[in-house]
Amino acid sequence: MAYVVFFTLALLITILSVYLVIENNRRKAREAEKKAFNDRLKVINNNFKLKVAEFVEAKILRPKYAPQINAIVGNFFVVQTHSEENLAQLEKVSELFIYSVTNELNKCRSNGNIDLLAEQLQYFVAELPTAGIAYNRDFYREMLPALIARIQTPDTPAMQQDEDVLDSQKRGDSETSNQQMQAALVKEHAVG
Repeated sequence: MAYVVFFTLALLITILSVYLVIENNRRKAREAEKKAFNDRLKVINNNFKLKVAEFVEAKILRPKYAPQINAIVGNFFVVQTHSEENLAQLEKVSELFIYSVTNELNKCRSNGNIDLLAEQLQYFVAELPTAGIAYNRDFYREMLPALIARIQTPDTPAMQQDEDVLDSQKRGDSETSNQQMQAALVKEHAVG
């Protein structure tokens, strides 16, 4: 009988130690996942803030607007859960913003519309929510991509746009004077 009790006790100790090892490994795996998640979030935040600082240095964004734009990544998890899907959405939206503004900056450097891009970014900042709770799922999935799409400048240089407007006005004036002359000729033929 003592042999059975000893064997049962040894079996219970073995089962308990195996259970503790398995639970310890699960806990370590959860901690590793959480650390990887937080590291990835930190990389996204730092990259975004670094790019915003570059936009400030490029003079297309006023320094006072940088915190409001940084709130895009800073407020992402205010009302959303910490999940891989949400982190992927944050990464997608932040990359979309960076990519769009960088492309527009490169385009504006070549055609001289830097001031227009700065104005577009000012309008963008004005459309951002002021309350942290407004940075919700709908904002990141629907509103923000639409706002980012609005940060577009014309492909033509600012000087050429002004010249095109002047040319169209001149053509309009000359067309108006041509129409007036034709109307006068028609009246002369009708009277004469």
